[in-house]
Amino acid sequence: MRYFFHIGYLGTNYHGWQKHPDGISVQQVLEACLSQVFKKPTYITGCGRTDAQVHASQFFFHLDVEEVWDFDLVFRMNNILPDDISVFDIITMEGLPHARFDAIERSYDYFMHTYKDPFLNGFSSMYLVKDWDIANMQRAAGLLLNYTDYHAFCKMPGRNEHTLCNISEAKIFTDSRGDKLRFRISANRFLGRMVRIITGKLIEIGTGKLSVDEFEAHLINPQLQQLIKPAYPQGLYLSKIKYPYLDLPPRSDFTPMLARGPNGWEV
Repeated sequence: MRYFFHIGYLGTNYHGWQKHPDGISVQQVLEACLSQVFKKPTYITGCGRTDAQVHASQFFFHLDVEEVWDFDLVFRMNNILPDDISVFDIITMEGLPHARFDAIERSYDYFMHTYKDPFLNGFSSMYLVKDWDIANMQRAAGLLLNYTDYHAFCKMPGRNEHTLCNISEAKIFTDSRGDKLRFRISANRFLGRMVRIITGKLIEIGTGKLSVDEFEAHLINPQLQQLIKPAYPQGLYLSKIKYPYLDLPPRSDFTPMLARGPNGWEV
């Protein structure tokens, strides 16, 4: 039997989702938990990867078992797992759907704040900028929907069979005071560090270090050489995964200070 597990996690203490020799990963912690529960080595397959310190307010992995358990697995796992990883739902699947390869859309949210706030530390990235050029950031974000080759916005493009992505949403939001920003992007797939690299370019546009035309030049000609400076990992959340057969709303919203500004988020 194959099961999909609907989970969420704060990535601050982890070296990303995937098992890695350089540090503890979310996958490693979950496999250790399941191995303890089932009393045998247990392995899982995630819906994608997240970088070190990146969060996931929605994430799925699948697990195959020969015998169905006869206890409350959600309760037992959450009792063992650390506070920064949570299991929300376990869904019985027909056949052998794949948590990673069957996903048709993924969404990320990147949060920034423009003042020092100890309560946002680790949940949002701080950029001490007073006057953002939101209009040009929005123009640049909108251009992403017009192109499909993101070779120029990938950390190691040579590791991919191709660098084509179909972006379906890319918007900048601000709170009513203008001191918090949120970048939301959705696509059928993402390349390594792609969201953080694009966010880094939007930050450069918002601070006057890069023009919208220069940004678009790398969409028109993805092979152009450029300096890549990804945005910090702390503000990034994998926030939504959609399948042809499964489209669950995220169980956990962002922390209250991120979920909305004083009067909501504005485009």
